[in-house]
Amino acid sequence: MLKVSELKQMEVISISDGKRLGAVYDVEIDMDKGMIDAIVVPGTGRILGLFSKESDIVINWESIKKIGTDVILIDGGGY
Repeated sequence: MLKVSELKQMEVISISDGKRLGAVYDVEIDMDKGMIDAIVVPGTGRILGLFSKESDIVINWESIKKIGTDVILIDGGGY
């Protein structure tokens, strides 16, 4: 079982182009189903969660291909 606090320490990498998107800093939860709908990575130019130049990157849970010990691999088309 994976804790949200562990998930928030992981780096997100797109397998389609190898791009590092950043670390998970939030999750979206469907309260009716009790499941995670998406993970959120801060947009570029964001400093300590503040002063965002771009909107956050929301990655649908279905786009996640593999969760390792320190990285999350996603299908690049899902965000």
